Amino acid sequence: MQTVREVGVFVGSLRRDSLNRRLAAALPPLAPPTLRLEPVAIDQLPFYNPDFEESLPEAVKVFRARLKRLDALLFVTPEYNRSVPAVLKNALDTGSRPFGQNVWAGKPGAIITSSQGALGGFGANHHLRQSLVFLDVPTLQQPEAYIGHSATLFGADGTLANESTREFLKKFLETFGRWVERHAAR
Repeated sequence: MQTVREVGVFVGSLRRDSLNRRLAAALPPLAPPTLRLEPVAIDQLPFYNPDFEESLPEAVKVFRARLKRLDALLFVTPEYNRSVPAVLKNALDTGSRPFGQNVWAGKPGAIITSSQGALGGFGANHHLRQSLVFLDVPTLQQPEAYIGHSATLFGADGTLANESTREFLKKFLETFGRWVERHAAR
């Protein structure tokens, strides 16, 4: 019997109807049965402040406890100014502190970036990889997932309608499933 791994999905956009949120919502049915993809909210986190380390706000305690229960991490994010959105960077910082209590460490991860432009969030993808290296998140190297022209991929009902993108994401998630099995804590 295969182990089902819980994968936290972190969307780097706050907009309720963002393209990245739509993309993240399209992923669970494409995932192999060994991965259970669950969204993790990051919009209620206060901006990280070292003063929290003395008395963590409740939202931070809940977030960190949620992260501890995850087997793996999947980031779905747009690119803002060739980097990751502030809300996602804040979540990374919040989970990595206080010093020595990094709850991201050792959890296998993967990144999907998308944008309306042709580059598909290339800058954000690579900038996020830099942070994940420091946070000790073994991140899937290949295939890389840059989803360009994302506004053209969805039907009128908001669902992913582009078949070649669906097939690519299905293969990406199958590879990620193998990556998670190789790197997840036993």
